[in-house]
Amino acid sequence: MKNKITHLGVALLCLCFNSLLAQKTGTISGMVVDNNQDAVSFANVILKSSIDSSLVKVEYTQDNGSFQIMNIDAGKYWLTISYVGLAPYTSDAFDLNEGQKLELPSIEMKNAGTDLQEVTVTAQKPLLELKPDKMVLNVEGSINASGSDAFELMRKSPGVIVDNNDNISLLGKSSVQVYIDGKPSPLGGADLAAFLKSIQSTEIESIEIITNPSAKFDAEGNGGIINIRMKKDKRLGANANINLGYNVGENARYNGSVSGNYRNKKINTFGSFSYNEGVNPNFIDLYRVQFGGVFDQMSDMTNRWKNYNFKAGSDFFLSQKSTLGFMVNGFINDFSQDSDSRTLISREGATTIDSILESSSYSIGDRQNLNFNLNYKFEAGKGRSLNLDADYGQFRNDGSQLLPNTYLDGTGQNILFQRTSANETPTDIDIYTFKADYETPLWGGQLGAGGKLALVRTDNTFNFFQVVDGEKLLDTDVSNQFEYEENVNAAYFSYGRKLGQKWNLSLGMRMEQTNSTGDLTSYISQPLTRVDTSYTNLFPSGGITYTPSQKHSFAFNYSRRINRPSYQDLNPFELKLDELTFQKGNPFLRPEYANNFQLTYSFNYRFNISLNYSHTRDLITRITDASSETAAFITWVNLADQYNYSLNISAPLSITKWWSSYTSMTGFNTQNKADYGDGRTIDLNVSTFNIYSQQTFRLPKDWSMELSGWYNSPSTWGGTFEMQSMWNVDFGIQKKLFGGRANMKVAVSDIFKTTNFNGIAAFGPLFMDIRGGNDSRRVRVNFSYLIGNTQVKGARRRKTGLEDEQRRANSGGN
Repeated sequence: MKNKITHLGVALLCLCFNSLLAQKTGTISGMVVDNNQDAVSFANVILKSSIDSSLVKVEYTQDNGSFQIMNIDAGKYWLTISYVGLAPYTSDAFDLNEGQKLELPSIEMKNAGTDLQEVTVTAQKPLLELKPDKMVLNVEGSINASGSDAFELMRKSPGVIVDNNDNISLLGKSSVQVYIDGKPSPLGGADLAAFLKSIQSTEIESIEIITNPSAKFDAEGNGGIINIRMKKDKRLGANANINLGYNVGENARYNGSVSGNYRNKKINTFGSFSYNEGVNPNFIDLYRVQFGGVFDQMSDMTNRWKNYNFKAGSDFFLSQKSTLGFMVNGFINDFSQDSDSRTLISREGATTIDSILESSSYSIGDRQNLNFNLNYKFEAGKGRSLNLDADYGQFRNDGSQLLPNTYLDGTGQNILFQRTSANETPTDIDIYTFKADYETPLWGGQLGAGGKLALVRTDNTFNFFQVVDGEKLLDTDVSNQFEYEENVNAAYFSYGRKLGQKWNLSLGMRMEQTNSTGDLTSYISQPLTRVDTSYTNLFPSGGITYTPSQKHSFAFNYSRRINRPSYQDLNPFELKLDELTFQKGNPFLRPEYANNFQLTYSFNYRFNISLNYSHTRDLITRITDASSETAAFITWVNLADQYNYSLNISAPLSITKWWSSYTSMTGFNTQNKADYGDGRTIDLNVSTFNIYSQQTFRLPKDWSMELSGWYNSPSTWGGTFEMQSMWNVDFGIQKKLFGGRANMKVAVSDIFKTTNFNGIAAFGPLFMDIRGGNDSRRVRVNFSYLIGNTQVKGARRRKTGLEDEQRRANSGGN
């Protein structure tokens, strides 16, 4: 029964494939150059019908100036091409026959011949763009985004929720993959959050939401993909951009970045560097009842960090059709945390306190990530291309913690006893990947095929010490080393074509074969020291689009996805958070599988309604359980099933010439079901919704103003917690300076300080009530300035091979 949905999806895709061959459509291709015969990249190419001048299709030119318009029915057409700084081009009418591959002569665009100093051109992307395979949130021009980071911008993305533990979900589903320029981040859990917080909003162009990725993407990530597109300079010559930011709440934070680009006919070189540092005070209060004992814990923490983020690379144009490139990027995160907690211990129903635990901990560490990419791209023309990527990525995490604990009597005046512990947790992860992607026209459509090899090695060491008279003594009962190796081999194909004027079909299949080995080395005998796993899966995907008119479009998509456990979550060692709380991994975690369905309606290319359903088997989730009468632990388990239904509505509006509005609403129902025996059951059925709205006002003399906010209704978290609602309001203003070369933005975030969280959970003998918050109300100031030529073309975007393996490099144990 468990594979019926998958088999049904495969059958439907096969039927679609047969129908794809029934009709033959044509392809129009060409090359666009300027008056110096240099390629014009990213020019808009618009195909119109000669009968009524109606819009047929819009494309843009690639890095080498080429364009291709596919799946076009036979008929008579004409082209218009536009690019900033060049005069618009309009072609003569031409005929396209059935199944014809028409290659147009080289198109030369002339200089505009206008004194740009006398003309002001104002153009701005809409906040939300709806495309056939994704939604795009253009945050580049947002005022309230200034001074924030990639992690904070996640909350503004349609259907995205960030919980109190920095976990990201999309349309009510966790297991979301986060990409940076088509390449997933190298981290997960706390390390992913730290990395995203190191990326400043001034470096980000847009955020793409892909709920049902095609077969070309790795099957990893049941919740879909969130792709963060970094800014890409499209000007010719040499340039640099400088950004400076300052924001203050209870404490001050600083950020700055510089990026540069140089390009000529033979080479394109680019680089960027950013730095930010800050302090974030936060608190967590946890009230816990188990086996008749009551533990009322209050904790205050202060996090400090310094982040360094860098990227450098070059593209060498070997010929008009081939490009060889390399890129190096990475980040360094130096962090520390001071934590002071006080736990009142008593019996349920008692009016007096039995004892008090006071704990002061200090943690320090650094995270380092370095990635190398070598790539080759060959554009053969007429829709044929080959991309090769070889990657190596390394992640190093070195952390240590000192944890003094003092037990006092119920009055808090007399010390009962003291105990101090410490730990060291170095983690090394190395990732090697190679992938190839090939595309070619076939049977009036476009065929894509490729493969990928990935090898991951991780080495996790956990040394636990008892501190006696200031000397650290290794505790061999809990210290250990966990080594994990995983090899994933994948192959895929995808195919799509247009059927008539109104229908589009696409289908794909991906096969992934996985081999993994986990070895635990400890000082004492363990019941389990080695886990070997090997499995092969098929992941079908496909969709159908119906466009009855230019203003109306319907789409149905299906995909099967997998989510493998993060490497650290498989490690069975125990990490103490304090004397009464610890966390541990689970080497028996199984991959989770999801079947995702989505029905979408779009009106006038602006308004979007999507209905989603997914069924996840063996959902991986975090639970908190009781291990004894006094201690609780956090671990990861497989839920039996999760059912998720969601409805998303996105509506960008231009109310007046100076007032634009964008609102996104998502409602979803989540059902978690599991039975672990001994009364430890999970049966949650929660309906919830979230809303984000932004109002932008364009004022005279290059001033603008922005008001935005979001609301999350009561929801679930961590498999067992029922969380209360949260909301937030931001306000900001912007002024353009020095002829548009500079921008000054001032914004206030969380004006009413309403982003604190609270919730309750009941699991077996354990009941918990949790609440917390941080330094969220802040004033942000950001200044950016462009230096150099305003006509520079930037680096081409690349999708490298370090994909889902990097996301799962979770050393944070979250």
